[in-house]
Amino acid sequence: MEAAKIIARYRDGRMLKGLSQDFSPNKPNFQLYQEAEGVSGVPVRVDLDELKAVFFAKSFTGDRDYKERKVFLHGDKPSGRKVEVVFADGEMLQGSVLGYNPKHSGFFLFPVDPEGNNMRAFVVNGAVKAFRYL
Repeated sequence: MEAAKIIARYRDGRMLKGLSQDFSPNKPNFQLYQEAEGVSGVPVRVDLDELKAVFFAKSFTGDRDYKERKVFLHGDKPSGRKVEVVFADGEMLQGSVLGYNPKHSGFFLFPVDPEGNNMRAFVVNGAVKAFRYL
């Protein structure tokens, strides 16, 4: 199994970047290998209930010159249903979901901009202030 590039964003504003081979939305935690150490280093245990979201990224650096689109444009036809998520800290994300259940630990959100650095995110329901279908 290939390691996923993950950016773990905590509710308190902290952020960790690294590789993971064992993330599952059905588990309360996963192991994150810090970016510089690779999968041979010592992993950090990441508890989902402390997180805001887990971003699955194409790269850890991204493209500073690229302006990622944050909202849907008229005519966008994503897979799944269009949604808007507002986190407890006020940050807003739009994207699409294939399924949503507020009783689960969270849900996968596919970003508005397919050319952006994030391929998908796992949003932790405990960090969500508002959720609505667009």
